[in-house]
Amino acid sequence: MTSTPIFAVIGAGMAGLSCASELHAAGLGVRIFDKSRGAGGRMSTRREGSGQWDHGAQYFTASTPEFTQQIESWLAAGVLAQWQPQLAIIPPRPAASSSHPRRYVGVPAMTAPARHLATRLPLECLRTIDAIRRDGQGWQIHSTERGWHEERFAGVALAMPAPQAAALLRAAAPGLAAEAGAFAMTPCWAAMLQYESAPPLPFDAAFVNHGPLRWVARNASKAGRDANHCWVLHASAEWSAAHEEDPPDTVLRALLQAFTELGAPPPIVARVHRWRYANLPAIETAPAPGMLWQADLGLGICGDWLHGGKVEGAWLSGRALGRAIAASPRARRGAAAASASSGL
Repeated sequence: MTSTPIFAVIGAGMAGLSCASELHAAGLGVRIFDKSRGAGGRMSTRREGSGQWDHGAQYFTASTPEFTQQIESWLAAGVLAQWQPQLAIIPPRPAASSSHPRRYVGVPAMTAPARHLATRLPLECLRTIDAIRRDGQGWQIHSTERGWHEERFAGVALAMPAPQAAALLRAAAPGLAAEAGAFAMTPCWAAMLQYESAPPLPFDAAFVNHGPLRWVARNASKAGRDANHCWVLHASAEWSAAHEEDPPDTVLRALLQAFTELGAPPPIVARVHRWRYANLPAIETAPAPGMLWQADLGLGICGDWLHGGKVEGAWLSGRALGRAIAASPRARRGAAAASASSGL
């Protein structure tokens, strides 16, 4: 009996979940693997004691009809809400754009839309995939936790930052690895602060255009969050790159000092996190249609870095790859054979 083709998706961020959703909708088998404890990727929320911080993606917007429709679905499901913070630009820029895009956040945390997508998909967490190989039966994956997994896959989709994809593909598909390796990605340092009482700041969030900071936000200004006086700080891409290998304590002191200069008092909790692959240099251009797919091998790559960055780009990239895989001969032949063998 011929079975339905099964594809492995490595990475349970927005790109991987979007890709897997397309495969599932096309009637194909899918397995998702992620090294973290749950879905979300950089749409992440950190919890510690009474503190809660959206320390990755801060919000997202929509510019395409396709993603706008997805947002409507999340709003209807109650896992998304519009965010309308009291927003500042520091220092003020009179010539700044007067547009006010609709900003959205997950509810009750940024991970909520990703977790909602993952609800109907088979997701295996705490699996660090560090090698893939192909034999006569298909693709096989290796994780540091389990070694070589016995299951064979018709293809593999990598939903991860470019440097990680390049490293994983180097032995299995050198050409595809080189394409991914051409994309440089830079880090972002994030600080998570908690206060005894609300800091006397006249804004909920601010774009900061001097010093190490680029962005600050009061977490409780977003729907569904507890009023726990938590703030998230993001360093600028340039500063983060220049201080990528600095000790975390040194980075935290610099970000705290910059926030103090904006009027914030000393916090009672202060943590720092480095997102090693967070930003694309401005000169990068994404190849149409925003993903990489090598049909003869059954290997593909998706991610925000292939579609202009940000949450919308990740979703669109994963969607494009999922549709390309579903339309490929190996998927169509396998699905047709499975239907025939089941008498459909």
